[in-house]
Amino acid sequence: MGSCGAVGSVRARYLVFFQYLGTDFNGVAALRGNPRAVGVLNFLEEAAKRLNSVDPVRFTISSRTDAGVHALSNAAHLDIQRRPGQSPFSPEVVTKALNTHLKHPAIRYLDTAAMQEAAQHLLGTHDFSAFQSAGSPVTNTVRTLQRVSVSPGPASPFVLPQGSRRLQFWTLEFESQSFLYRQVRRMTAVLVAVGLGILAPTQVKVILESQDPLGKYQARVAPARGLFLKSVLYNNFGPTS
Repeated sequence: MGSCGAVGSVRARYLVFFQYLGTDFNGVAALRGNPRAVGVLNFLEEAAKRLNSVDPVRFTISSRTDAGVHALSNAAHLDIQRRPGQSPFSPEVVTKALNTHLKHPAIRYLDTAAMQEAAQHLLGTHDFSAFQSAGSPVTNTVRTLQRVSVSPGPASPFVLPQGSRRLQFWTLEFESQSFLYRQVRRMTAVLVAVGLGILAPTQVKVILESQDPLGKYQARVAPARGLFLKSVLYNNFGPTS
């Protein structure tokens, strides 16, 4: 902490940790001169104006990330120059100001109990043509889903930094002798829609029985980046879990 700038003003340095989805950003660094190219720090610097610093707040980033790259925990420091007589900002005040762009829709809660209920409609032997890609040449669309589960993961597939360990990860698992093309990703998208309250659990049964791959909800495909092939099982051979 030190005095500088305007007479009597006091500068304090803060270390902040933050996470972001980088999909819509051109990297983490603040970008100037091109309104169509926006970095994560452009939003943080705009939010920092709420702190009413004597000088504009600039962030010094710890680790740069490129366009489209996400971060579970990045870090930066910033200097806030308070006006004479102004009390120091608490960490809670700084956090609230910097989260001003984190509007309510950015936090969406999953109704996992509803997802678990909906998943039971998929269990067993059915015609899963509603969950295959339209135009697929496959003629036999009957498959047996031996297991489907929606459960809290014991941990993320990543080693999380301390500040991000409160994140709750949920795992959707499907087990079958075979799947139709994109069947798993379509079933996942429908179950997530149930979790977000877009669909009721009973509507999954209606979608399944429609056998229509072009329906409004079953035509949606979950991103491939969240999909893992867990294991391949053989009778009396291979992993058991």
